[in-house]
Amino acid sequence: MGLRLGDTAPNFKAVTTIGEIDFYDYTEGSWVVLFSHPADYTPVCTTELGRTAQLKSEFEKRNVKVLAVSVDPIDSHHGWVNDINETQNCEVDFPLIADPDRHVSELYDMIHPNASATATVRSVFVIGPDRKIKLTLTYPASTGRNFNEILRVIDSLQLTADYSVATPADWNHGEDVIVVPAIQTEDIPAKFPKGHKVIKPYLRTTPQPNI
Repeated sequence: MGLRLGDTAPNFKAVTTIGEIDFYDYTEGSWVVLFSHPADYTPVCTTELGRTAQLKSEFEKRNVKVLAVSVDPIDSHHGWVNDINETQNCEVDFPLIADPDRHVSELYDMIHPNASATATVRSVFVIGPDRKIKLTLTYPASTGRNFNEILRVIDSLQLTADYSVATPADWNHGEDVIVVPAIQTEDIPAKFPKGHKVIKPYLRTTPQPNI
């Protein structure tokens, strides 16, 4: 059975494009995006890794470390990174994990036999500083990942980890949020002094509390 939300993300040691790392040591105290690629020198993944590199400052300001994994060996990774930097006008400086023995891929259930018996599917894991899995996404090979959505989800996860709120459909940073049902309506003003709206007894909104 694969990893589920709330499970502890397994630790591992791996050879990467920035050297050998211990996953827990490398990501200590940070949020993490771990995402997999079926193979090196694939066109959609080339654009994804380039986009990730272009968004470096966005991940950094959210205290997020990004790691990518592919089952190809490290020499192949280094060559692919050169191509990514050239074609996507970027500088890939986050770790690309070499996983030829499929240790990491199997640890995170990234190989789905109905899709491929040997290559990883295109999974995304968002992991909190507590090492718990907060989000999982799996994309088909033909559809590039939406990194604006990944950043949006991280914004929501970080906000809702600190405040008794949830985020509505299509929410973006700076918009109103939902007060969780566990808070009584009469207690909202003390907890959320910016004000609130009661749309229905179970649907109460308030301005985003951390801005």
